[in-house]
Amino acid sequence: MHLPSWLRKSLVVMVTIFTFGLVTPTSLLPIQHDEDKSPRKAVLAESLPDVSVEEPSQVSREDFIKEMVTSAEKHSFEKFGEKIKPVIESEFQIVILPNIEKAISEVAEQYTEENLHHLSITETASAGVSERIFHIADEAKQKDVIRFHVRRDHPPQQGYWFNFHYHTAYDQFQTHHELGSIYWDKNTPPKWMS
Repeated sequence: MHLPSWLRKSLVVMVTIFTFGLVTPTSLLPIQHDEDKSPRKAVLAESLPDVSVEEPSQVSREDFIKEMVTSAEKHSFEKFGEKIKPVIESEFQIVILPNIEKAISEVAEQYTEENLHHLSITETASAGVSERIFHIADEAKQKDVIRFHVRRDHPPQQGYWFNFHYHTAYDQFQTHHELGSIYWDKNTPPKWMS
């Protein structure tokens, strides 16, 4: 079957576009020949539009950690609410946030820079008396990797403390990994996010 050149090219482009570049009809492609007229691989006479699947951009480990720590701080302040945040904000930034950064760095070390884009904050702060601040999950595996929590402690005769800690998937979230504690007051603290 001999089709005009413009029709062949149009069909190749249409089939390529409609199949998102997965199928290129090679039978419609012109064949180039050497000077001695022996056939070579089929190649396009003209370049076709590049229809490729875009890969997620690679992020550096340092940028990833910086982005996660910024998000961790935002989620934490959201959890504290307007009543708790002004009282503990400064101490949280000095004592707790650097330890959160270390924990995130340790998780990031388990992933190649190409795979860091699979990690994201999946859970947001919970209100009331619940412990959850946020979780980081591996979206490719659809599983939490690390969970950041804050618990209200009330040791006898010592007032109220906020105990910041995290749990990891490496031990099925059983162990409390301490991030630090911040003293509140002798009076009962307000509920989270109030």
